[in-house]
Amino acid sequence: MASSLQDQLIVAISSRALFDFEEENRLFEAGDAPAYMRLQLGKLDEPAAPGVAFALVKKLLAFNHEGGAKRVEVVMLSRNDPSSGMRVFRSARAHGLPIERGVFTQGRDPFPYLKPLGAHLFLSANGADVAQALALGYPAAQVATQAARASDAHPREVRIAFDGDAVLFSDEAERVFQSGGLAAFQSHEAAWAALPLPPGPFKPFLAALHRLQQSEDRAAMRVRTALVTARSAPAHERAIRTLMDWGVSVDEAMFLGGLPKGEFLREFQPDFFFDDQTGHIQHAARHVPAGHVAAGVTNEGKR
Repeated sequence: MASSLQDQLIVAISSRALFDFEEENRLFEAGDAPAYMRLQLGKLDEPAAPGVAFALVKKLLAFNHEGGAKRVEVVMLSRNDPSSGMRVFRSARAHGLPIERGVFTQGRDPFPYLKPLGAHLFLSANGADVAQALALGYPAAQVATQAARASDAHPREVRIAFDGDAVLFSDEAERVFQSGGLAAFQSHEAAWAALPLPPGPFKPFLAALHRLQQSEDRAAMRVRTALVTARSAPAHERAIRTLMDWGVSVDEAMFLGGLPKGEFLREFQPDFFFDDQTGHIQHAARHVPAGHVAAGVTNEGKR
């Protein structure tokens, strides 16, 4: 009987997003594939250190418990060669991560496999792969490999923070800000407060998290989400009304009016933060795991 991933939250992740493979990656990026393979095989029995997205994956997988319905599936989706993939699986097993599925493309594009997986999230350290995944309609982020690791203060709670415009929502309002400035943005959002914003690239992931949050066997693990946005009153109202219209919610909302997000994220202690602006990611990464969503007007011409 064929297996199915139906009704599960599906996360596709690259090896560098899950583990610290920066030393090995320097050989890979230099084009010395044989040396890269030799290094990985030479370390086959040496578990790789956790990477930036490790805590997020570990906590999401904790929603699966023996005897209960499987809620989350994590699949390795990597440009590694299949031989090097052995170390990835061994490292996962050594760290207690029950990851069983993987696709290793030996340098070829991995993102086409997001479709048969039905992925709700793709995390990779490769910016080009992330951009292609977003263009295909999948929530995706480039992991900031230099980012701080997640706090261990909330072991039974998955904490995820999202920017609003161009991440959860479309970049419609951001375009107004870019062309007309703050006053035009505030006026536009106040005038259209009752009209929900179009969805952004991460709406499907937020919706999948909401379903996970509502699952019957959620007692052991919980999801806590936050909207962390540069919006302030009165532009906050349209964001809230949009979430209400979608039938989803966030547990916390921070309307910061342009204040730096990093210190606020440090207090929320997310396992991951998603934002479309590289400046915000660079600041946030000093405090928390973070990833760049290369979507919307602020990223046009950079892809």
